[in-house]
Amino acid sequence: MAAQVEIELDNGEILDPLSDDASSSSSTDSTILLREGDQEHDVITKCFLFGFGATLANATTIVTIRKKSPNAITTRAKSLAFRIFTEAMARKNGGDPNVKYGWYAGSREDLERIITYGFSSREIDDDSSNGIGIHLVPSKFSLFAAEATEEDEEGVRHLLLCRLILGKPEEIISGSKQTYPSSIEFDSGVDDVQNPRKYVIWSSTMNSYILPTYIVTFKSPRLTVISNGGSPARPSSPRVSFDALMSSLSKSMDTLRMNLIIRTFDDFRKRKIQRDQLVRKMREVAGDNLLAQIIKNHRDKNKRKFHTCDA
Repeated sequence: MAAQVEIELDNGEILDPLSDDASSSSSTDSTILLREGDQEHDVITKCFLFGFGATLANATTIVTIRKKSPNAITTRAKSLAFRIFTEAMARKNGGDPNVKYGWYAGSREDLERIITYGFSSREIDDDSSNGIGIHLVPSKFSLFAAEATEEDEEGVRHLLLCRLILGKPEEIISGSKQTYPSSIEFDSGVDDVQNPRKYVIWSSTMNSYILPTYIVTFKSPRLTVISNGGSPARPSSPRVSFDALMSSLSKSMDTLRMNLIIRTFDDFRKRKIQRDQLVRKMREVAGDNLLAQIIKNHRDKNKRKFHTCDA
């Protein structure tokens, strides 16, 4: 019988990669809610806040941690496949599969899709920064990962914590267009072999070497200040999530313009462009009048919802 491989978070904490225990019966189709006091919840919380540093951690609140439901047959199949690839990597590399945890940033809708169906070509980072593949952040650098998140309409942010099989990584220089290992000796990529801040899993193995496992939803008002260059965020119109905005725009725009906006947002999420460039392109393609109308409709909808609850 193969030995169980422990997965260690970068701050020294251990999570059981094969644990099927669930602390809550509250569930959706794809995830279950972990409660405070649950071992997995507390370990992830400690790791997440550790990466923020004491000052910012005190101003950050974890709203929920959801785990991919262990009861779904597809989850069990993917976990079994991940175990098989882990054991194969261990045999290849002298007993050490080099399994880690890494963060991936995205909207709630994107992360729920990934945790249900896996990664797709949409998530492949093709900006030629340290190779073309799925880029994830080591677990101890949660702040670095969080800086790539966006607040949704509820004022919360989301990160996906994944199990990763790194095997033997090779250093990928900045600007590289590499899309697969340079030789059979290597299995994945990093920006720095000694102290990696970025893991790169190639597209050919992205759903074999990555197992999306936890969605962490959090609030961090001071992170908004950091993201705005150290200045307090200016008052703005009511927040409209990207997915809600896309849904509204798709009813009024042709496919060509919609695809342009989606590609621009993907560039922003991958840090290829700045926030002001995203806003400028949105205004250029959709037009101020349409965007203003969507925001107004969203505000009016929220008002009606508020009055209904207040009645």
